[in-house]
Amino acid sequence: MIYEFNGIKPVVHPSAFVHPQAAVTGHVIIGKDVYVGPGAAIRGDWGKIVIEDGCNVQENCTIHMFPGVTVLLKEAAHIGHGAIIHGATIGRNCLVGMNAVIMDDVDLGDECIVGALCFIKQGEKVPPRSLIVGNPGKIIKQVSDDMIQWKTQGTQLYQELPQHLYNTLKPCEPLREEVEQKPLFVADYSPFKK
Repeated sequence: MIYEFNGIKPVVHPSAFVHPQAAVTGHVIIGKDVYVGPGAAIRGDWGKIVIEDGCNVQENCTIHMFPGVTVLLKEAAHIGHGAIIHGATIGRNCLVGMNAVIMDDVDLGDECIVGALCFIKQGEKVPPRSLIVGNPGKIIKQVSDDMIQWKTQGTQLYQELPQHLYNTLKPCEPLREEVEQKPLFVADYSPFKK
């Protein structure tokens, strides 16, 4: 659902897909080919949230801030299931892993990868192409070209997903037994293929 708050309505590009079970509130700008999954809460009540072109905010993510702060997800940022972004800037083509927490005033450089369950404490400035894991988060190495290629390919799937959802997503009654069904959208990409 999209909610006006205090006279401010979210702006959502027509090519973006916001799942009806997500909540987008107030001062939020969502760019082209963005995917927002069910259960996501993007709450621009006390500040502003900008989600640039090609980003994805997956199921059950939370994006919020302290009063007067702008949260920025730069182009092609990939926010994994259940992650929390609070008052931070996420660089271009970054991957934030599942259930990671990125705190206030964090500046995550371009093309960083944050591991699942990682906690990045308030005020951290993370250089571009850093691989960060743990609680508290620590840089363990630089992100390789192969890792960025893998991340970029995965994000491209999410950039294509909004149009597929617009074309095929609809409520339905479940089948009562399994029958062979041919999917309309089949991804050839797997991050586990060698």
